[in-house]
Amino acid sequence: MSQRKRSRGSGFTQQGDDGEEDFTLSLTPSHSQVQRNLERRSQDQVNQKVSELVQYLLVKDQKKIPIKRADILKKVIREYKDVYSEIVNRAGRTLQQVFGLQLVEIDTKHHIYILTSNLLRAEGENLCCDNQTAKLGLLLVILSFIFMKGNSAKDGAVWEFLRRLRVQPGERHEVFGDAKKLVTEEFVRQKYLEITPILLTDPPEFEYRWGPRAAKETSKKDVLRFVAKIQGKDPTFWMSQYNEAQAPP
Repeated sequence: MSQRKRSRGSGFTQQGDDGEEDFTLSLTPSHSQVQRNLERRSQDQVNQKVSELVQYLLVKDQKKIPIKRADILKKVIREYKDVYSEIVNRAGRTLQQVFGLQLVEIDTKHHIYILTSNLLRAEGENLCCDNQTAKLGLLLVILSFIFMKGNSAKDGAVWEFLRRLRVQPGERHEVFGDAKKLVTEEFVRQKYLEITPILLTDPPEFEYRWGPRAAKETSKKDVLRFVAKIQGKDPTFWMSQYNEAQAPP
């Protein structure tokens, strides 16, 4: 098998013919090889790489800049090339299920990609629409977090979770803009979220719950299915949430 053979999908082969550092990947590792490589890696570090790749792709898409596969290897994956397929696959699932986007190769010779819309639809009404896809993808992540935490979550826990996705309350995000305003004002105004103060807390703390619009436009069953797809598990892995999702409204 030639070392320049490229597998369909996420197989990367890039020669440094422009004088830049060579990021060639030789034979595409088998699934078992990748799994062995994963065992030698910290899962926290791998998950961090997944988050970095998702954010890198989202920023490129926001500016409508075609994405070079060599840049993904050079700027994001780097020393994790031995598990690149797993990182790309996880990032792809996140992009598809959270943001309704799919990574598509538009130039097979130069290995150039773009993100195309593949909107996530819940049962009944659609949560996402056109230019609101990214924002409502973030909303779906928050709704999922709240549900998995027992239908309520403190603001500190919510923002700690979002920080793992590089969404900071005090910084302007390249995709979402003022993330704190988006979450605490826009989503609340749209009735997707309810945020209430927790009594007798100093400094003040707040509790996040689903708003009435979220309950109308999606369901716990859909959200659990979404979480299961992202995690690569069966919904019954979370038996308590599964039983709650199956119960009649």
